[in-house]
Amino acid sequence: MKKTLLLLLLFVSSYTFAQVQNVTYTITPSPFEETDKITITVTDVNLTTWGVTDIYLWAWSTASGSQTDSPTNGTWTSSNEAQKMTKSGDSYSITLTPSTFYGRTGITSIGFLVKAKDGTGDKKSQDNVVNVGTITVPTVTEAPVPAGMLDGFNLDASDNTKATLVLYAPDKQFVNLIGSVNNWTRDDTNYLLKKDSSKDRFWIELTGLTPQTNILYQYLVDGLIRIADPYSTTILDESNDQYISSTTYPNLPAYPTGLTTHAVTLLRTGDAPYAWQNTNFQAPAKTDLVIYELLIRDFDALHSFDAVKARLDYLQDLGINAIELMPVSEFDGNESWGYNPSFHMALDKYYGSPTAFKQLIDECHTRGIAVVLDVVYNHASGQNPFYRMWNTDNGGYGGQASTDSPFFNQEATHAYSVFNDFNHSKQATKDYVKRTTQYWIDEYKIDGFRWDLTKGFTQNCTSSDEGCTGSYQADRVAVLKTYADYQWEIDTDFYVIFEHLGGNTEETEWANYRLNEGKGIMLWSNLNGNYSEATMGYNADGKSDISWIDYHERGWSVPSNVTYMESHDEERVMYKNLEFGNSSGSYSTKTLATALDRMELAGAFYFTIPGPKMIWQFGELGYDIGIDEGGRTGNKPILWNYYTEPDRKAIYDTWAKLIKLKKQVPIFKTGNFDLNVANSNGLKKIHLTNDDSNPDVKHITIIGNFGLTTQIISPEFQQTGTWYDLLNDNESITVVSVSAPISLLPGEFKVYGTSAVTLGVENVSINDLVSIYPNPITDTFKINTATNKVAIYDISGRMVKSFNGNFEQNKSFDISNLRPAIYLVKLQSELGFATKKLIKK
Repeated sequence: MKKTLLLLLLFVSSYTFAQVQNVTYTITPSPFEETDKITITVTDVNLTTWGVTDIYLWAWSTASGSQTDSPTNGTWTSSNEAQKMTKSGDSYSITLTPSTFYGRTGITSIGFLVKAKDGTGDKKSQDNVVNVGTITVPTVTEAPVPAGMLDGFNLDASDNTKATLVLYAPDKQFVNLIGSVNNWTRDDTNYLLKKDSSKDRFWIELTGLTPQTNILYQYLVDGLIRIADPYSTTILDESNDQYISSTTYPNLPAYPTGLTTHAVTLLRTGDAPYAWQNTNFQAPAKTDLVIYELLIRDFDALHSFDAVKARLDYLQDLGINAIELMPVSEFDGNESWGYNPSFHMALDKYYGSPTAFKQLIDECHTRGIAVVLDVVYNHASGQNPFYRMWNTDNGGYGGQASTDSPFFNQEATHAYSVFNDFNHSKQATKDYVKRTTQYWIDEYKIDGFRWDLTKGFTQNCTSSDEGCTGSYQADRVAVLKTYADYQWEIDTDFYVIFEHLGGNTEETEWANYRLNEGKGIMLWSNLNGNYSEATMGYNADGKSDISWIDYHERGWSVPSNVTYMESHDEERVMYKNLEFGNSSGSYSTKTLATALDRMELAGAFYFTIPGPKMIWQFGELGYDIGIDEGGRTGNKPILWNYYTEPDRKAIYDTWAKLIKLKKQVPIFKTGNFDLNVANSNGLKKIHLTNDDSNPDVKHITIIGNFGLTTQIISPEFQQTGTWYDLLNDNESITVVSVSAPISLLPGEFKVYGTSAVTLGVENVSINDLVSIYPNPITDTFKINTATNKVAIYDISGRMVKSFNGNFEQNKSFDISNLRPAIYLVKLQSELGFATKKLIKK
């Protein structure tokens, strides 16, 4: 995520989906009595979205615990003209006296929204509830926060009828708890929070709770601002929850419509903890990482954690060993890229429940796949409670942070301003980041974070100074090291990845941070332009020079660069090929089949270069829908049918072989390699050498033609003798002269090794408790555990037989029809995945 425009588009698309708009309102005077004449003014409403030119007030009031509608509301499909609002510039207003307008007295609160005359299709704003009467300041009890309590809600491990809630609220006078425990009414006797002035915190211990029951609550701050707990783990949303299906999120509690407004916190006690099936997962080494970045919304039509879990066979067969999910913490609206975060510790319900998310992670770990989350701490949307508590919009979603905000800048201190800018020099912000990031690691066993827009973490620049933002900033370097420490405090092997895309000096300091402890921060490395030029066939003037993929070029001692040809932010390489490709005679990279072939070529000069790599979803199938189709952040077509098209499947198959080479053969981890990839004719070469004693493969030579015509290349083999074409069934060639020319067609490539390589089935999760017997066998074998999937592969990695079903322990499997040979048996059981060698006599 890089541009302000992207998130503005994202924000708009999130709300037009449901037609519901979050508007800004003011009431003057405030506070007011029921006999006062008041003016309600609304701004930030887009009538074009609803296709109307006028808006109407829809109102209700509460007195003595009874709620009634305004007698002049009219009907939902035809509002009464008496409640039509008056337009003045960009605002709409109406003046009324509550006791007269509602025709009652003893009013304790009024509620209202604005709508189209015909509100069908949710052409309305969010609900708003405002207290009536002068705010009285209650006497607050001073008491220290109980030992061990964290911000947010704290469950009692020994008593599931209790919970302690803690809210950080410096300079606030008093806080009430409102919710399902007290019918959403202010109660200064039983639900007024205690105050610990020394820690700037309010707190309350709830008792007598019913375990395994939904408890909904908010804080009422200074009698005016209703907020959900900033550390909510699940929130209910008045405008968007109705569009979440029960398939995606079963038994989602209903929002307490008419009782309150704004986000509401869900709290439950007494639920059994999730029983993790995989408790000893070892994340892949950094240099082995092949990350698959995906947006759940655009990956599967069901847009859920369950849907991704159902697709893991596809990803596992591709060979990736990490999934990077675009932001899944609670964001505004439902359909979004997720870079508009509102609650950093809550899981967005549009993708599913916390249990479903844990099941996905558990299954990934069982398959040897790490899970990385894209996290957004540069900013927060207007719905963030800590923004609403200190802003110029009286607790609304607009305006800007007020000068007393402990968290946010009034104006962004960098050139990439979006939403509300966190001030990372403030201790409150650092505490918030620590609390929320560590929660994800503890609760969900996440393996890594990709930190979005780290350029914004400085406090030294202005929104108009790109030169300052892009240059070395010591405060930014320091605070991001601190944030890395927070993660390593919980998981010493945690992947810390920054999307900085900035100066090498700053990134080098991060890459080297705590490197002597085996840590170090990884950095996103964008080579989209270079690889795109190469696949399109534009090689002059260094356009297709991919040498920056070599971490040595950056002066680094380890491959800390997470390189990508595509990311969510970059135009798709295949789209560029088809729209802007080069040609020579009848050969054109705009031709679909040719363009797809060149993606295989690009893969050969990508996965084989040592260091972590990343694939953007469906790049392995040559996805060719432009990034701006339907709007930059809009929904994109989900084209699983591409997998059935031979030319596209060929990319998947070739990349799968290259990924297996990268992960299985030690030479692809070597630090001794050389890239010759800058030639203007498009001929590129890679040489790798394994300096270990008696390596499986001593040398690798890769040659490729990114040009548009047949060309002769001098491969510069590292030695003479027998070499093997590793992607062509290990076909051997005899090298008499290391410089003997080889002819390559346009788009052709070769991966040669000094030893043959068998791309066997990976041992995803070998469990020592699983065994196959007898071994060797003649016709049948047995497995000592219950299984539900058994596949037999020959030594070349080709599946030759499979068994699917629910098989009991010690079940016999017949392979009498297979020839005598060495086979690999890949099985799935409740213990996980295992691969075993089997000899058939």
